[in-house]
Amino acid sequence: GALLALSKPPGLPVLGHPGDLSLDALLPALRRRLGLAAELHVVKAPAREYSGLVLLSSCYHTTKKLQQFFTSARWRGQYPATYRAITVGVPTEVEGVISTGLCWQQQGDRAMVVPVRAPGRRSLARKDVKSTLTHYRVLSAGGGCALLQLQPRTAFPEQLQVHLTLLLCPALGDHKHSSRVGRVLGVPFFLTLETAPTRTQVLDEELLSRLGLSPQQLHHLPLHIHLQELVLP
Repeated sequence: GALLALSKPPGLPVLGHPGDLSLDALLPALRRRLGLAAELHVVKAPAREYSGLVLLSSCYHTTKKLQQFFTSARWRGQYPATYRAITVGVPTEVEGVISTGLCWQQQGDRAMVVPVRAPGRRSLARKDVKSTLTHYRVLSAGGGCALLQLQPRTAFPEQLQVHLTLLLCPALGDHKHSSRVGRVLGVPFFLTLETAPTRTQVLDEELLSRLGLSPQQLHHLPLHIHLQELVLP
């Protein structure tokens, strides 16, 4: 019917400045190639850094109905979106929930998303901090890495990356938040933003060898978080 599903590569933004490569800029060409009479609208798409499922619609009313469904599903405590992630490190518990406040914090000339463990009522009411929750499950593990299923019940920029660092298992290819997981004698611990500036993710030699990468190539490694499934009404 009106729906179309695509698989988006990591690094492609949904929206961009005029002249930039973005999903939105590609929709007219896609419409012509498919011979569609109506314009295509983005119903749901993963963030720029993520790969995975993009849901498009050629019907404005269908788009609005589905977007309202995704929002109300989260309010009802459901998990309409399921992600997969490869992590550096294996969570202690096979399954669980990550729940924390998240907010934007200025760090030099850039804004970063940081966790707020016990947000106050006033900061939540002012919406300075948002309560966030992600359900996770370990699907498999080996070689110091894990494949996780992630189901966010809230929506906040970079929520999944920050939640994975709170598990002390940052996503593979996370060059923005992984520096907050430090190690002493092989035991991971969480670092604050002030003590852990952003840098290219550091991987041990064994993992680098298995990936077939040199340390100089690491900054090209994409973020391994993938939107795998969307549940429709």
